[in-house]
Amino acid sequence: MDFVTNNAQETQELARKLANIVLKMPGPVVLSLDGELGGGKTTFLQGFAQELGVAENITSPTFVIFNHYQINNPNFMGFYHFDCYRLQGPQDLLDLDAEQILKNPQNIVAIEWAERIKDLLPENTIYLQFVFVEENKREIKIKNGPQELSNN
Repeated sequence: MDFVTNNAQETQELARKLANIVLKMPGPVVLSLDGELGGGKTTFLQGFAQELGVAENITSPTFVIFNHYQINNPNFMGFYHFDCYRLQGPQDLLDLDAEQILKNPQNIVAIEWAERIKDLLPENTIYLQFVFVEENKREIKIKNGPQELSNN
């Protein structure tokens, strides 16, 4: 599924739609977000997390590797936001006990720069590729995503 967004608000609206669908899926849910710097990954996750009910401001955890947010949902308790930009490979994430986070059915996990740890991603990972088209315009390609998203 390919989507084009013309500004940050449209990027976040697409993210909110995906979040609404994800909240009804069995867990764990893992999102892989890849694309160049400034491609819209963090902007997307701000809208996504807001729809999950995260009250805190979402910023990319480049230096701390991941942030954890509580969510109040019957199916999910935690939203984890990883940024693998500074990692050398999968072992760096394993050293942080991330495998337990990725396997916990009560978690939704979003991973920026996930190509650096692709061997750790579960089979049902939802892949999002962000392509910078113009200053505010992005193409967002979603692979392995819920079919309901294309119907909205």
